[in-house]
Amino acid sequence: MNYLISPFVRLMMTRVGVHFESVKGQFSRLSRMNSALAGKRPPFRFRPETPMSDEDLIRFCAANDIARVERDVDGEILVMSPAGTRTGRRNAAIISALDTWAQGDGRGYVFDSSTGFTLPDGSMRSPDAAWVEAGRWDVLTKTEQNRFSPLCPDFLIELRSPTDGLSALEAKMERWIANGAKVAWLIDPESRVVLMYRPGCQPEVQHNPSSTQGTGIIAGFELSMARIWQ
Repeated sequence: MNYLISPFVRLMMTRVGVHFESVKGQFSRLSRMNSALAGKRPPFRFRPETPMSDEDLIRFCAANDIARVERDVDGEILVMSPAGTRTGRRNAAIISALDTWAQGDGRGYVFDSSTGFTLPDGSMRSPDAAWVEAGRWDVLTKTEQNRFSPLCPDFLIELRSPTDGLSALEAKMERWIANGAKVAWLIDPESRVVLMYRPGCQPEVQHNPSSTQGTGIIAGFELSMARIWQ
């Protein structure tokens, strides 16, 4: 795959000490970052010398749209590979089911995996699917809605891909809850397990369910797992 590096991406990478060997995006050296990252394609992490503002990060994501990008609470940037087709198909089934329910329910809005949210701890995260109550979204300014909106989804789903480490995903789910999510599901298709997180509770584990039902703010939502397990 040929990666075209825009002038802005080249500028941003220069700020963090990255030098390019070719338009394919291979890194020849990293003078001010961990040298273990040299020559790697996504996924990888780097920490800019000057933390990226939301505006910097938005421009960086737009210019570098071959990958998914998140910002950790300490300012470290996570650059992740696009989803494989099997994971993408599964995620499309999740988004379709969630949006169909939300349209009938009428209390909130659904967001896909390309959406970034700026959380209270300062990190920017992109869940695979998210739902936000309308009242919380509608009070945002147009500018806030057009950026990485400063709120945590009320409900979200993370879908484990074959390259995702389970322990890292479990820690990420805990951070979602700590930042204000009311319900969060972690779906592991390979193990056919669903972990359901809620504030103040241990995760509820469902083994090979035929469907998973929403509770609390998402009562009435049901996700058939047949297309997810395929």
